[in-house]
Amino acid sequence: MAKFGRTSRERLYTCRSPLIVLFEEVIKVFDCSILCGIRNREEQDALFHMDPPRTRCKWPDSRHNVEEGKEGEEALSMAVDAAPYYAERPHIRWDEGSLRRWYYFGGHVVEMARHLSIPIRWGGDWDMDTYVLDQELMDLPHFELIL
Repeated sequence: MAKFGRTSRERLYTCRSPLIVLFEEVIKVFDCSILCGIRNREEQDALFHMDPPRTRCKWPDSRHNVEEGKEGEEALSMAVDAAPYYAERPHIRWDEGSLRRWYYFGGHVVEMARHLSIPIRWGGDWDMDTYVLDQELMDLPHFELIL
């Protein structure tokens, strides 16, 4: 059984508890890495200003962005970016040949969330209609809570 490394675990624990529960179940059957949980202003704006942009949202409009928690509460992300992990290098792959695995992974996470009654939206199917080729912005690593 796969398990998260230190960096993935640290990133995951910047997220709200339903995302932690979800990905602690996902890792048991599908090896993956957590790329991002919470993002600060500099990280968010850098992604927005890339060419092409990696996000449509400026700070603080992304579900990855949290300005501060309520008094006595820790600020936690409503979104997580995760990727299928390959045992051989490179461990994370963005090439066209790995696209099928990304979709397989996304579908697995969505189904696991449904099984756990955790309401999420995936960046590979923003409108949640199960058609993945009708998206304007493809963000395959992105999973966000719908609350």
